[in-house]
Amino acid sequence: QVQLVESGGGLVQAGGSLRLSCAASGSIFSINVMGWYRQAPGKQRELVATITSGGWKNYADSVKGRFTVSRDGAKNTVYLQMNSLKPEDTAVYHCVVDYKRTVVTDMARSWGQGTQVTVSS
Repeated sequence: QVQLVESGGGLVQAGGSLRLSCAASGSIFSINVMGWYRQAPGKQRELVATITSGGWKNYADSVKGRFTVSRDGAKNTVYLQMNSLKPEDTAVYHCVVDYKRTVVTDMARSWGQGTQVTVSS
C-alpha cells in the first residue's frame, strides 16, 4: 500500500499564491506519473497538472502560465506552485501517483485524501 501525505492548502486572496506538496511512501519500486487533480463543489474531478518520471509536464488549459508542477524523485514528492490564484481555483486538490510495487507488478494508482484550497475575491 502507498500512502500520500498532502500539505499546503489554505485560504488566500485572489492574486495570491500557494504551494502544495505531496509525499508518497510505502511499498514503491518505481513511480511514473505524479500530479494533481481538483474537485470543486458540484463539479466533476478534473486534471490540474501531471509530471512524468522523465519530466514531461501536462497542464489543464485553465492553469497554464499560472501553475507549475515539479517533483523530487529522491523524496517521492510532487509539488504544485500556484500563482495568480482566482476564485474559480477554489476546490479540493488531490494528489495522484502512478507507481509499481515491484518490477513485475502492474502499474497502480493511489490518490491522496485531498487538501482544500479556497480563493477569496
